[in-house]
Amino acid sequence: MDSNIILEVKNLTKIYDGQLAVNDISFSVKSSEIVGLLGPNGAGKTTTINMILGLLDATSGSIEIFEKEFPQHRVEVLDKVNFAAAHTLLPGNLSVWHNLLIVALLYNVASARERVLELLREFDLERFSATRTGFLSSGEQSRLILAKALLNKPRLLLLDEPTASIDPSSADAIRTHILQYVKESSAGVLWTSHNMYEIEQVCDRVLFIAHGKIILSGAPKELPQQYGKKNLEELFIAVAREPLSISH
Repeated sequence: MDSNIILEVKNLTKIYDGQLAVNDISFSVKSSEIVGLLGPNGAGKTTTINMILGLLDATSGSIEIFEKEFPQHRVEVLDKVNFAAAHTLLPGNLSVWHNLLIVALLYNVASARERVLELLREFDLERFSATRTGFLSSGEQSRLILAKALLNKPRLLLLDEPTASIDPSSADAIRTHILQYVKESSAGVLWTSHNMYEIEQVCDRVLFIAHGKIILSGAPKELPQQYGKKNLEELFIAVAREPLSISH
């Protein structure tokens, strides 16, 4: 395995009640690389992420993270993995401070209180430290969700539509934070989104998944041209409507 590869998925398959949800997919994510996992609702994106996180058992195939087989090395591996999604439910009665501190303690983050303060400043949440999370705006909650995901300084970050349902300014701030974190940490990122403009801006490589199978992969600004499409959104629509007509 290439030492720059931090996530290696091989022949991963998941069957639910006789239905093939993820169909023999293989891909990798390298250090300092942002890979977009794209496809319509129900294509298998979230199921794939849940298997990488160990929330679902794969029917077959393998996952290696930091060159260690998963889930055999689950505890060791997940110490340097984290996840963020715009739809994450935060404990509304807990303050912003306690939301972060509890997660920091669960991850055994060194100097936990100092790390929480650092992230409060970085994400412009310091003035909300004592505010109950339920009183935050959607943009403020999105910043808190991402701050939580960075508490343990993950080497692999899994993002499931991290900017969904927030305004353009808040979404831009989230993207900027992620890009800066990747630049500083050399982390790898697997990013799902339905915002193709966003994907074109942040991703080094994209994978299109339909009916549980990866059917296209390549650079986000080059791939549409290969299939006679003007942009990534046009290609996404074609994949969603007629995946068989456009796959390799």
